[in-house]
Amino acid sequence: MRLRNVWLSGTAILAALAFSSGAEAQGEERYGAWLMDSDRPPPASNVMTYEPYGDGGMRITVASTNARGESSEWGYVTLFDGVFRAVEGQENAETAVEVVDDRSTRILNSRGGRVYQVIINTLSEDGNTIQNEYVRLDQEGKITGVGHATYRRIMD
Repeated sequence: MRLRNVWLSGTAILAALAFSSGAEAQGEERYGAWLMDSDRPPPASNVMTYEPYGDGGMRITVASTNARGESSEWGYVTLFDGVFRAVEGQENAETAVEVVDDRSTRILNSRGGRVYQVIINTLSEDGNTIQNEYVRLDQEGKITGVGHATYRRIMD
C-alpha cells in the first residue's frame, strides 16, 4: 500500500511539472504581435498581441479593423488553468484557456454562460505562425461550423 501511495504521489508531481512547463512554454514562445493572414480587402486586419501576465500567465489583446476602417479592441488574461475569466471589451463574455501540449492550447469562448466556440491554437515548430481552428457550437453544443485562420509573427 505504501509503495502504491508513493507511485501515485510521484505521478501527480510529474503531471504538475508537465503542466507547469507546458503553460510556461505557451507564453514565452508566443509573446509579441501576430497578424492574421486575410483575403479581406484592406484596411481589414486582425492583430493578436501576447504579453506576460502575473506568474506564468498571459494577457491576450486583439485589435481589429474592418473593411470600413472601423476599429475595435478586446482582450483577456489566462493562467492556462481552464478557468473562465471576463473578456474586456466584450459584454457578458468569458474565456477559458487550457494547455493541450507544449505547442497547443484549447480556448473556450462563452457568452451569457454558454460556450459558443472552441479554438485550438497551435504554434508552429519554427515559432513564426499560429494556426487557429475555430469550432462554432449551437445552444445544444452541436457543431454548426468550423473555420481556420493563420497568424504570422510581426513583432517579438
